Amino acid sequence: MSTAQATSSRLLRTGDEYLRSLRDGRQVFIDGERVKDVTAHPAFREAARSIARLYDIAADPANRELMTFASPKTGAPVLRAYQIPKTHADLKARRLFHEKWAEATFGLMGRTPDHVAGFFCGYAGAPEIFAGGGQKFADNVVKFYERMRDEHLYVSYAIVPPQIDRSKPAHKQSDPALYAGVVKERDDGIVISGAQQLATGGPLSDWLQLACIHPLQPGDENYANAVCVPIDAPGLKLYPRRPFALGARNSFDNPLSSRFDESDAYVVFDNVFVPWENVFIYRNPEISRDQWWKTPSHLLGNHQAQCRYVTKLRFMVGLAQRMNEMTGNVAAPPVQVMMGELAALVSIYEALLHSHEATATIVNGVLWPHRTTLYSAMAMQSELNGRMLEMIRELAGGAFITLPSSLADLESPQTAPDMERYMRSASTDAKGRVALMRLMWDFIGSEFGSRHQQYEKFYGGASFLVKMNVNRYFDWKRATGLVDQALKLPAVEN
Repeated sequence: MSTAQATSSRLLRTGDEYLRSLRDGRQVFIDGERVKDVTAHPAFREAARSIARLYDIAADPANRELMTFASPKTGAPVLRAYQIPKTHADLKARRLFHEKWAEATFGLMGRTPDHVAGFFCGYAGAPEIFAGGGQKFADNVVKFYERMRDEHLYVSYAIVPPQIDRSKPAHKQSDPALYAGVVKERDDGIVISGAQQLATGGPLSDWLQLACIHPLQPGDENYANAVCVPIDAPGLKLYPRRPFALGARNSFDNPLSSRFDESDAYVVFDNVFVPWENVFIYRNPEISRDQWWKTPSHLLGNHQAQCRYVTKLRFMVGLAQRMNEMTGNVAAPPVQVMMGELAALVSIYEALLHSHEATATIVNGVLWPHRTTLYSAMAMQSELNGRMLEMIRELAGGAFITLPSSLADLESPQTAPDMERYMRSASTDAKGRVALMRLMWDFIGSEFGSRHQQYEKFYGGASFLVKMNVNRYFDWKRATGLVDQALKLPAVEN
């Protein structure tokens, strides 16, 4: 490596630097106890290492052009996920970055550092929306975006209020501090108390963005905020769901859940102080709504999400194809029909991904992914994902429920001979066959797999909300215009 390359590499965050930064005394709780070090705790250790590998991929000089661009502020290489797209080539470059990272986790980690990066690119690409509450807020969001970009920060977010009593707006809950909101204003900032969900990746990130994507009503002003706080901020507490990695016996029996459980966490703000410089929206329901829809934030964040999802679909059908090859079913006509349908669905999603990139439009100098195409993909994701998984279950038959109890059965002198004789396939030995089927089961049937099915079902929120977005942005004028033309066709004689 040349001196220039070495210097350039040091400017990029490495995996080791990322892991060291997590040892900051953050308040993460599992089984009623505070986790001393998320990089060492079995619930988070391997997931943290998976994120660290992403930083190392980006820092590899061999990936310099693919994974980085020059910071407009410092000239140093920074993650391409923070590039605000101005041209179609820029958006394609972002896609290639996202795909490289997604392939490293097989599309199984949805909230890697490049996800919220997309949202802040959108904010910084349309700061005038935030200026509606005062120019200082627009300045704040641009400065924080630049900090994220130049320091290679991993920001997670919690943007949905708790499911306590959805029949009432935030300000009419039994306790005004149930939902995360402002409880005090100071000369130097604000104080936040209450809870918010669902900070996927929160225990592994550097900062947390608090905002609200749910509709807010008059009276909800205290909850209409957007801020960022460091994960180790005093009073910030994370309560993850039960980590699947804790139930993983080993990486053979649980090859995915042992490595890629990024964790979803409930967030509690216990009088968390936020300095004004990290406040982007303050008590403003209109801008709280507009941050998603009048900036390209929601589109750029979900452009990353669709890059990740298409990668996951490729992995999904790759698993099915390897299983068919192993069992000798590839040439069976019924199998070919089902695999053709699966391949068609993956191809449709990939085409939609390329389409909302190719048909993106420039607004005030920033390229916005095409709304109708992107939201159409998200609208069908919740329905077609489950259908694809069911097809793979049908292809597998009883294979999942006839596997040996664990790796020990393949290694014990008492059981290994039977395992090798009866658990092999025509093309591989017993260990190779069981390894593939364990991989498939962890993807489709374990608790980890079930969480992923639920995750994809509600990835864009309730499916009816995403479909309403499609309805809102679809070109109905052109469609109904064709009907009007047909109604005006001149009469013809019989």
